[in-house]
Amino acid sequence: MTVSQDNPSLPLFYKELVPLNSGAHQAWHMRTTDKASWMANQHAVPLTTGEFVKAQRVFPIIFSSANAPVPLALMGLNEGANVYVADDGAFKAEMYIPAYARRYPFLLARLEPSEETLSLCVDPTSDLVGAFDDGEPLFDGTEPSERCKSILSFCEQFEVAALQTTAFVDLLVKHDLLTEGEFTIQREGDAQPSVYRGFKMVTDEKLNALSAKTLAALNESGALRLIHLHQASLGVVSDIFTLQSKSV
Repeated sequence: MTVSQDNPSLPLFYKELVPLNSGAHQAWHMRTTDKASWMANQHAVPLTTGEFVKAQRVFPIIFSSANAPVPLALMGLNEGANVYVADDGAFKAEMYIPAYARRYPFLLARLEPSEETLSLCVDPTSDLVGAFDDGEPLFDGTEPSERCKSILSFCEQFEVAALQTTAFVDLLVKHDLLTEGEFTIQREGDAQPSVYRGFKMVTDEKLNALSAKTLAALNESGALRLIHLHQASLGVVSDIFTLQSKSV
């Protein structure tokens, strides 16, 4: 249950990244769409902690098995399976779209590793942006358009949320709360249950092993509420399994 992509040196979804500027992109427009082709065949998408309340109603919230774990909205139980998004990007079921996916094809990035300033970048391979006639302009002359300013603001808010999410995960790691997870689902008529691994989760056993002082600190920081939302969301895995079984 790993998050994979064509170019592992770039963030998930992005095939190329270039800094957005009026010199090269003055004639560029951005189209709106009711599809998300970049999410097709992607079974897990990163989440920020501020999205847990909405996401947990629809997806199991798990954590990646990477050395630096990140929360993920699980959209399919197997790599390449997304029960919510069709191959063409059309939505097959009602869902919450994570902010990580909504910001595509834009993001804030450092042009050089040593730089502190983040620059607004874009994936030029996306069919949502380009020098076409339709859509909203990204520049008004040499100045960013209102649409471009709105995109920048959203990406800035995402970066703040990402830092808060990293701080939450750091707490989980500090208190050794993340453990290798497993989903076991027995479908009626199957001789053997289906078992899914390759992710991390917080178990009751791990929580119960904490001292009262640590639990109080986690509660005060808001981390305990996020943990409970994560745990409650795991019950949705049966819905994912049912939807995925129907599409096979």
